[in-house]
Amino acid sequence: MSSGADAPAPNAARHLKTFAALGARPLRWAVACTVLAGALLVPQAWLIARAMQQVFVAHAPARAVALLLAGLAGVGVLRALLAWASRRLADDAVETVRLQARAQLARRLVARGPRWLRHQRSGELAETLGGHVDALEGYIGGFLPVRLEVVAVPLLILVAAFWADRMVGLILLFTLPLAPVFMMLVGWGAEAASRRQLQALARMGGHFADRLRGLGLIRLYGRGDAELAGIEQAAEGLRRSSLKVLRIAFLSSTVLEFFASLSVAMIALYLGLTYLGMLDLRGPPLDLATGVFCLLLAPEFYAPLRRLAAHYHDRAAALAAAGEMARLLEDAEDAPASPSPYAPDVLVEQAPALRVQGLALRPAAEAPRVLRDLSFDVEAGGHLAIVGASGGGKSTLLEALAGWLPPAEGSIRYDTPPRIGYAPQRPFLFQGSLADNLRIAAPDASEADLHAAAEAAQVMRFAHRLPQGLDTPIGERGFGLSGGEARRVALARLFLRRPTLLLLDEPTAFLDPETEQAVLRALDDFARGRTLIMATHSPAAMRMIGRVLDLRDAQVHAAEASA
Repeated sequence: MSSGADAPAPNAARHLKTFAALGARPLRWAVACTVLAGALLVPQAWLIARAMQQVFVAHAPARAVALLLAGLAGVGVLRALLAWASRRLADDAVETVRLQARAQLARRLVARGPRWLRHQRSGELAETLGGHVDALEGYIGGFLPVRLEVVAVPLLILVAAFWADRMVGLILLFTLPLAPVFMMLVGWGAEAASRRQLQALARMGGHFADRLRGLGLIRLYGRGDAELAGIEQAAEGLRRSSLKVLRIAFLSSTVLEFFASLSVAMIALYLGLTYLGMLDLRGPPLDLATGVFCLLLAPEFYAPLRRLAAHYHDRAAALAAAGEMARLLEDAEDAPASPSPYAPDVLVEQAPALRVQGLALRPAAEAPRVLRDLSFDVEAGGHLAIVGASGGGKSTLLEALAGWLPPAEGSIRYDTPPRIGYAPQRPFLFQGSLADNLRIAAPDASEADLHAAAEAAQVMRFAHRLPQGLDTPIGERGFGLSGGEARRVALARLFLRRPTLLLLDEPTAFLDPETEQAVLRALDDFARGRTLIMATHSPAAMRMIGRVLDLRDAQVHAAEASA
């Protein structure tokens, strides 16, 4: 993310327009209803003014103004219905934008793959898809409908004012530019303040989420008070930045109210002096209907501007949020893409052959190389164990074979696109039941398939002891399971996926000998006709596979020679 950067992202406005276009259809109807409701102010004011003229000046009976009152009631009801429809359509547009923007962002982030995501703070990513997208609400549902109303409705009222009295029209015309100029000046500061607020919110979200995940470790080392102080400091920074945004919003609204009140007071003063005979700038005498009509329209002339001012900080917040999202998306675009040597959704049954030539790998862009000049072949349906010292590059090699890590040098080639099943050393398990975590690999799997995979991976050995079996809930990251149990769940997921290429990272670590033998037998049966590459320290696993690639000398040996 862009912590500390106050300059707006160059593509923030473009991204904001792109997000707004997601709800374009209901938004257009909302704008039309808003403008039409504003346009009805003119006939509403005219009906009120004529009714007062008839009653107070012409002393007409109530029956004579019944038609005017009926028309006034009809216009009022119609304006209320249009306001309701506008709000409902604007809410629909906001909800559409929220859902589609989050889906769009999630697809872009997931498409970067695990390698890029590992370098991001999950709390900040969650805040981007949550709070940053929510920051678009005021802009979509408030600012955009009012923006066109500010153009159309005051223009219509200005024409009506000139028709009724030229001096009133001139007062409105000359005071109108003051508000937009001031709003533009205030808007620059509001956008910068909103951007700093969103950055503070993202930093706090990332900081808080990280501390929640490590809560057990924090308590174990007695760092609770220190971490609470850090959270309090982050919250104080967020409070200060939020108050700056509110201060600017209140300032812009106050100044606009001052200009609007001053203009209405000038019109009221002009009309009052004209009625008293102390001022004569119009020629024909001023009747009550004309004066009331102008007085009723004067506040409404500035009402759209007041509403725009109320939502102007929403635009600044939305532009700042779009800028932060733009930076995140552009960071994703600029990140070196992990070349994928396979098509994960291609339904193929043929096991792939693998050829690795002159391969050099580094786990991160600035990290030293862990492997150099590595070359080996695996035939279609062949099996290979990878051994070596801890930290010697076994997991890094598996990630490269899975397409998560680009080679620094050399090449990785498959003769046919494989369907990859990867069981990492530290599998990620979601909060939910064991069955939910298994179904990630095959959402449509039957109960029989689920239990067969769990049985083969020896998950049922410990699931039988749990209160609800496979329906027993577990915590985030597999809380409640041992490391060996989590690996067995990952292995069962792999069985459900039915891949043609199996990449396994220490699948039998932390298992007792009996369970290890059962897992290896299940793997041996499942891997027939499939290409299998396993990183392991287990002599039993090496013997089962038969061929061993020793990363210490970059040579392939028979299992007995390496064990």
